[in-house]
Amino acid sequence: MTRIAILTPSITTGDAVSNDVLGMYDVLKERGYNTRVFAEGWTIDQPRVWPSPQIGSFLKKATDILIYHYSRGWEPGLELLRDLKCRKIIKYHNVTPPEFLADYNSDFAAMCLEGRQQLALIARSGSDLYLSDSAYNMRELVSEGAAESKSFVVPPFHHVDRLDSIQPDTDVLRSLGDGKINICMVGRVAPNKSHPALIEAFAAYHHDYNPHSRLFIVGKEEVRLAKYSTLLRALARRLDVHDDVVFTGEVSDRELKAYYAAAHVFMITSEHEGFCVPLVEAMAMKIPIVAYASTAIPETVGTAGLIWDERNPYLLAESIKSIVGDRSVGRALSAMGWRRYTQHFTNARIEAGFLSAINELL
Repeated sequence: MTRIAILTPSITTGDAVSNDVLGMYDVLKERGYNTRVFAEGWTIDQPRVWPSPQIGSFLKKATDILIYHYSRGWEPGLELLRDLKCRKIIKYHNVTPPEFLADYNSDFAAMCLEGRQQLALIARSGSDLYLSDSAYNMRELVSEGAAESKSFVVPPFHHVDRLDSIQPDTDVLRSLGDGKINICMVGRVAPNKSHPALIEAFAAYHHDYNPHSRLFIVGKEEVRLAKYSTLLRALARRLDVHDDVVFTGEVSDRELKAYYAAAHVFMITSEHEGFCVPLVEAMAMKIPIVAYASTAIPETVGTAGLIWDERNPYLLAESIKSIVGDRSVGRALSAMGWRRYTQHFTNARIEAGFLSAINELL
């Protein structure tokens, strides 16, 4: 029987790449394939994760398959990709350009620089298939030398099904039910997410349209990016919205469900996204989306949100005003987002696309 190894540098909870790895594992395991997950580090108990150096003793035949999830520089992964004598699939999640991190953490910047430098080696590795989260990612791989005929777009598996199956945290939900307009952004607090633009847009809405509003920034804050977090809080104070910008930190699934349930608008101003899973979560939760158009964001949202090329905080503030002030606008955007989610991004549809892409190898 064909053995399949899914390889990634690390696996943890609440991480988009990890969710994609585990989604692939579940799909392949359910179909009877002898599948294992390999990583250098992990924080989960189930499924079992095997140390990456042991992958060579698992993939024994030329017909076995390695699926390497590429999202950052990692020399051991590159070595395994080069040395293993089996069929190989790349899943590309994009690598953050180092210039976003250079002013905040040199180690992160160096890791991203290594990742961008290794991209050409990944693209020219002669792998059997190149799967990308988005067409934006696929264009990067092809431009670096990947064969277009072997390249396919396969959006990442996600945990929306789990969010659907659980109840929101009642304490969080109760605290948010005070009549204020809740604007939400979900994602790790990192410089490529461009939170300063988010806070500026919220300040424009808060001061000029609705002082009974607040912004929730839901996501993990890295100690190594403390300088960035300090900058964001200083900006909120300078714009006089520090009492209405809430940094939640890392949250549980039930807490995340509560923040989504209470949100009137999902707003994102990120400058670099290879896909952006929180946009899919927002569509699934029927939350109207407002965003700046950058990298893969327009492709992920399609016509199911208010997406602007111009980086103008008052444009976003006016968009929020339109959604909140005219219920028909909010309802229409909610319906469009839900329709886009069901047509393109359910795990069932992602599973069908994934299996179709790798069918010949299986």
